[in-house]
Amino acid sequence: MCGIIGVVAQSPANQILYDGLLMLQHRGQDAAGIVTAQDNTFYMHKGLGMVRDVFRTRNMRSLLGNMGIGHARYPTAGSAESPAEAQPFYVNSPFGIVLGHNGNLTNAEELNKALYRSDRRHVNTNSDSEVLLNVLAHELQACATNDQLDPDDIFAAVAGVHERCQGAYAVIAMIAGYGLLAFRDRLGIRPLVFGTAETEQGIEYMIASESVALDTLGFKLIRDVAPGEAIFIDTKGNFHNKQCATNSSLNPCIFEYVYLARPDSMMDGFSVYETRLNMGGSLAEKIKRTMRHLDIDVVIPIPESSRPSALQLANHLGIGFREGFVKNRYIGRTFIMPGQQNRRKSVRQKLNAINVEFQGKNVLLVDDSIVRGTTSREIVQMAQEAGAHKIYFASAAPPVRYPNVYGIDMPTRQELIAADKDEEQICYEIGADFLVYQELESLKNSISCINPAIKNFETSCFDGQYITEGVTQDYLDKLESQRNANAKKFSKHDLTQLDLGLVLAD
Repeated sequence: MCGIIGVVAQSPANQILYDGLLMLQHRGQDAAGIVTAQDNTFYMHKGLGMVRDVFRTRNMRSLLGNMGIGHARYPTAGSAESPAEAQPFYVNSPFGIVLGHNGNLTNAEELNKALYRSDRRHVNTNSDSEVLLNVLAHELQACATNDQLDPDDIFAAVAGVHERCQGAYAVIAMIAGYGLLAFRDRLGIRPLVFGTAETEQGIEYMIASESVALDTLGFKLIRDVAPGEAIFIDTKGNFHNKQCATNSSLNPCIFEYVYLARPDSMMDGFSVYETRLNMGGSLAEKIKRTMRHLDIDVVIPIPESSRPSALQLANHLGIGFREGFVKNRYIGRTFIMPGQQNRRKSVRQKLNAINVEFQGKNVLLVDDSIVRGTTSREIVQMAQEAGAHKIYFASAAPPVRYPNVYGIDMPTRQELIAADKDEEQICYEIGADFLVYQELESLKNSISCINPAIKNFETSCFDGQYITEGVTQDYLDKLESQRNANAKKFSKHDLTQLDLGLVLAD
């Protein structure tokens, strides 16, 4: 999960990109970068940390031009923090290309070998995004006519990328001297939208992971980039688009609606906020059907993304809804923090219980999901310490039993609390008196009922069904082994790095 943004403006793009990345900060807090273009020259600044920490006034002044792309990165489990991993990435051949990517290529290793063996290209990092950049560069070189590109050449190159790359990818790139390119994998797993703004000087374009970046900066959402589609905006501001993949279909990642996206975003025709209200309603119906014996006094959300579901659940059950936790907004999201020790430490830093809302009450805590169980266990303990009589726990999502290979930090089965436990065992592990999960079909219905035209979702973390090629058991075993090794390597340093980061942020 990363945040990407691209702009073709009538005025300097640096501030627009910076402000847009702030709106996408929830999608990645590990690193940030911006590249702008002027007179066939790229201007880049990127580094580790939050957007506000990476960019200073002097950096912004050096980002010249009316066109650019930005990226907010989040780390996969155990990945070492290195400035070399920050995006966008750059290659100077054949035309000079920069690229930002959200997702994960499941055949990155095979592609990397092919790039070195056949394409004579060398990849400098372990990032699949750099692999994707070099695949695109090779395809552009192969499709160019007399070392020149027109929109048809660029779309042919994207078609070549679709043929070679497997997995999930939403991409925004710039080609020096030509313009801004964006495309989405043929299954539409990761989100990508675009919009326009009318100015006195002419039309401006923005492409981003979520519509919230457009809304807040005065751009009108036009639509989502279709699965397999490519959009190209040339240096003169002309808009071009083409379907570049065969057998394309829309299968959005369902976890975007559960947790990842901001509630004020629109994705694939869905209001994220409305889907989360529906999740709470369907969860309430399950409680009515099967758990009437629960003597719930109050429903309390676990901030932030579970609040709409908890509110609707309380309304459907006719039970009071109260805020029981205050969130410190200056601590990062624990789900995307590398290292279990960091994650445990930060839960108490980011949430504090309001004791009066718990004392002597039977409390139903509602969260968007339970992944590792670390946060859930800490929060249940906080409710107990605040004086709750009984603590019931509800998850707006089904049990997360399988690793995600499409760009979300659900890395290894051994870290997922539901991988080898039933609901009773999980309830015991987190210390609750009762636990209820959303049903997968109910989760799908809570979203598709808003737009019945969309029938399919990417749900692998719940059902283990991977919709792209190449995700075999051997692939999963190898991925788990690699990530376990990285996690062990990282854990030797994670507390020191976290403490340093907090000091710098202060």
